[in-house]
Amino acid sequence: MEFNPESLTKDELLFLYRQLVYPRVIEEKMLILLRQGKVGKWFSGIGQEAISVGVTQALHSDEYILPLHRNLGVFTGRGIPFRKLFAQWQGKKSGFTKGRDRSFHFGTNEYHIVGMISHLGAMLGVANGIALSHKLAGEKKLAVVFSGDGGTSEGDFHEALNVAAVWQLPVIFLIENNGYGLSTPSNEQFRCKQFIDKGIGYGMEAVQIDGNNILEVYNTVSRLAEDIRNNPRPMILECMTFRMRGHEEASGTKYVPPHLFEEWKKKDPIENYETWLIELGYLTKEDAAKIRNEWLQSLETGLEEVFAEAEIVPDSAEELADMYAPFTGHEAAPSGGESEKRLVDAISDGLRQSMERHSQLVIMGQDVAEYGGVFKITEGFVEQFGKDRVRNTPITESSILGAGYGLAIKGRKAVVEMQFADFVSCGFNQIVNNLAKSHYRWAQPADVVVRMPTGAGVQAGPFHSQSNEAWFYHVPGLKIYYPSTPSDAKGLLARAIEDPNPVLFFEHKHLYRSISGMVPDAWYTLPEGKATVHHHGDEVCIITYGWGVHQALKTVTEQNIPARVVDLRTLLPWDKDTVAEQVKATGKVLVLTEDTLTGSIASDIAAWISENCFQWLDAPVKRLGSLDTPVPLAGTLEKNFLPWDRLGVAIQELRAF
Repeated sequence: MEFNPESLTKDELLFLYRQLVYPRVIEEKMLILLRQGKVGKWFSGIGQEAISVGVTQALHSDEYILPLHRNLGVFTGRGIPFRKLFAQWQGKKSGFTKGRDRSFHFGTNEYHIVGMISHLGAMLGVANGIALSHKLAGEKKLAVVFSGDGGTSEGDFHEALNVAAVWQLPVIFLIENNGYGLSTPSNEQFRCKQFIDKGIGYGMEAVQIDGNNILEVYNTVSRLAEDIRNNPRPMILECMTFRMRGHEEASGTKYVPPHLFEEWKKKDPIENYETWLIELGYLTKEDAAKIRNEWLQSLETGLEEVFAEAEIVPDSAEELADMYAPFTGHEAAPSGGESEKRLVDAISDGLRQSMERHSQLVIMGQDVAEYGGVFKITEGFVEQFGKDRVRNTPITESSILGAGYGLAIKGRKAVVEMQFADFVSCGFNQIVNNLAKSHYRWAQPADVVVRMPTGAGVQAGPFHSQSNEAWFYHVPGLKIYYPSTPSDAKGLLARAIEDPNPVLFFEHKHLYRSISGMVPDAWYTLPEGKATVHHHGDEVCIITYGWGVHQALKTVTEQNIPARVVDLRTLLPWDKDTVAEQVKATGKVLVLTEDTLTGSIASDIAAWISENCFQWLDAPVKRLGSLDTPVPLAGTLEKNFLPWDRLGVAIQELRAF
């Protein structure tokens, strides 16, 4: 291994040595503690330290790094106290996640690190969002995000690199090519010979280096980073290395041919660099031993303190409170006049006024710019706000949702449009694992609103008509809004954008241009978790939302049924107090949904009523939803699928009980 110090001084070379040794000393200690049963799972980066250390020291301290399990040198290189790291690994309250997650599954804005989640590739799009924020602000900064060679097989890898190339984002996609994805060798993971060959396909530069050579890593990243700061664009950096231990300690290494260990042991990043420094006269073996001992001694206090820390005493109130970022959400009453607007116009109006109110708000989605979106919600927005803030995206859901999260990490707001709510399945992981869990895991608000054009009634078939709000209702950390009127839609959308928490905002396609109402012209917000009640009598209570509100009112009016219709307006949270009041007032309840009935939100609401309002019921709680099939295309089939024609009979059966 040849080392080229370039312009580095003796002190700088020795500093890199100290930084290289530190994570190795920690790891060796962790392996001892693991064998003693004093620590749990451990992902070893022994033999790969030069990459983490070289990259971290080459960047500015306020440039974000998104590392993986085996990148301990990123965390130590940013100066995180060992005690804090060890508390995190041990699941202690004083760790970064209060014992809610393990190892490197955490982020810290103080040290400008965003840790991984277990789903490989998920953080690549997040790095794009951070880099986009740098670009929008005119900051000469970049982000570096790590991927293993196995992780490049994920669709998120392609999506993120493609978006970064199209938008020319200042981000380095660093691939640690260590030959294996857990136990699966490279020849069973991909057919390309090397990852730098992928650069031409994405229209970006690609560089391959010896990942075990600390100076090659440091000097290369220093040059690339400075170049990218002044000429923003993405790059692939392939670091050739080898994993000297198992994927994690329990998995072992029996699947690796022994000769590979022999070959790569000769390329140990620390031994080679240490030998070179000694030959140069900058270091002695006594100095090296002293440095290791100093690092080892520095660990002891942290180990003692963390081992002495008491086990966490669960506090359910605290656990629930930490699911969401604090938000007072005071209702902002409208002022001035009103005008009649269709649902589509009210949503557009609310979105436009929010863009005017929040200069840091960015809209992203397929065809949302000049085209104005397929439903024309953002028509004219480019002319007013520019293409930096109203961004057409490639056909990619996961990476753009991840980018929205990255923008939030940098203190911005994002509205991401799913062209149809059905397409959100392609970005499911980002919503349920990144956005939803972010604040609970490391107190980072995920300030992202996902607009979801939803529902049937337009003969669009199984892939453009689904009611999929129940997919997300089960996920703690999300909020779900589902307005049924233009005035509610505008006020709730403004509220959703104000809220620093992730909100799924459902907009019924059939209602876009089929209903209208008086809507305040000025900006205003409405509270979440507050239902409205339409009084038409006291015999029956119909609890519903979205298109169901209009169908319930139509049926009640046409059949002259003495009923109350409760419009929930928001589903997470939903208004339990108002529902209980209406159940008490009527004694008979029908929960109505456009969604298929099995596993629906209607089922959960009905269960809650049965459990909490049983003493006021005069009949079993009745549910009504669509058939348990996909949404069919043909008009007659779709009409049969939907519950509306069965609603009148269901109400009469309930009245007759």
